[in-house]
Amino acid sequence: MTVKHATFTLERGYPVPPERVFAAWADPAAKARWFVPAGTHTLDFRVGGTETVGATGPDDTKLSVTSTYHDIVPDRRIVYATTLSGDEVLATVSITTVELEADGGGTRLVLTEQGTFLDGAEEPQWREQGTGDWLDRLGEALK
Repeated sequence: MTVKHATFTLERGYPVPPERVFAAWADPAAKARWFVPAGTHTLDFRVGGTETVGATGPDDTKLSVTSTYHDIVPDRRIVYATTLSGDEVLATVSITTVELEADGGGTRLVLTEQGTFLDGAEEPQWREQGTGDWLDRLGEALK
């Protein structure tokens, strides 16, 4: 039984104002387009609300992700806690903070995630890569 702890921070610049970036995160249909390219998705975007994702991993593992929103400041900040399970076995528990800041005519997004990775089911670098990929898809969706 192993436990790894890791924190990473990713930054992105988007050529739209923070209100547009926030809206892409808050609207269930918009978020599903960039966040979940394949699988199921639900979003109740409010403090205390949850988001779920169901997908299949590369080795046919059934992936289940559940996030609970703890802090939402419109157009500025989102804080949520997430569990990820593979075949109903808990793999990670994390807390994520997304900060949005006006930057000229665009937005500077800073995402910081602090995670607990259990028994080698997921590695911190995999999570960082996957998070970077969906932030890139968000950028494409905002064009």
